[in-house]
Amino acid sequence: MKLQNLLQHFVSLFYPKLCVICGEVLIANESYFCLECFLKLPKTNHHLSPDNRATDRFAGKIPVVKGASYLYYDKGGFSQKLIADIKYRDNRKLGEWMGALLAKDWLSSGFFHGTDCLLPVPLHPSKERKRGFNQSEMIARGISQITGIPINTKNVIRKKATQSQTKKSRFERWKSTKDVFAVKDIDFFNNKQVLIVDDVLTTGATLEAVAQSLLKAKNVKISLLSLAIA
Repeated sequence: MKLQNLLQHFVSLFYPKLCVICGEVLIANESYFCLECFLKLPKTNHHLSPDNRATDRFAGKIPVVKGASYLYYDKGGFSQKLIADIKYRDNRKLGEWMGALLAKDWLSSGFFHGTDCLLPVPLHPSKERKRGFNQSEMIARGISQITGIPINTKNVIRKKATQSQTKKSRFERWKSTKDVFAVKDIDFFNNKQVLIVDDVLTTGATLEAVAQSLLKAKNVKISLLSLAIA
């Protein structure tokens, strides 16, 4: 047995890896979830249906080529624990892993066909410094690893920090995100199909605001993806 494997085995005896959902000790070949929890992930299968709960959020608001969410967001359940582990427990690797898992599941469906770039929803610089990373970018990195689609994090910026959207009404969310995002180089998005990536889709106000900032680009096509949908 190699020295590295011996060290990993020794460390795992005292600091075993635990399932992020149920807290059970993971066994060999399990990553982040035990098999039981992995099989219970509340997948939406939106990628198999062009008209779904995610695209319905944007009907009559912005033109969307396609949209989908990977998991249903069940408060107090699997998805909430998963998202919390990524965002608030600095588990950025889990974000990447979930992005890659999503991409592997959807790759053969053609959902990513025609996509020119991935655009993670930007955080305000102050919030990103405090958190240390952008969770949407981690998800996008995982998707990029599987699909080869490049990520763009330079051309769209968040101009002002917004407070938590959790307890706001639909109108309050829309108002707080209106004109929050700005595009540095709009021509970059000319004739491109852009897939905007976020962690959780609730009212859709944030994704809509990002999409609106891109609509000045010539012949831009917009698609939307979130890890979970409430």
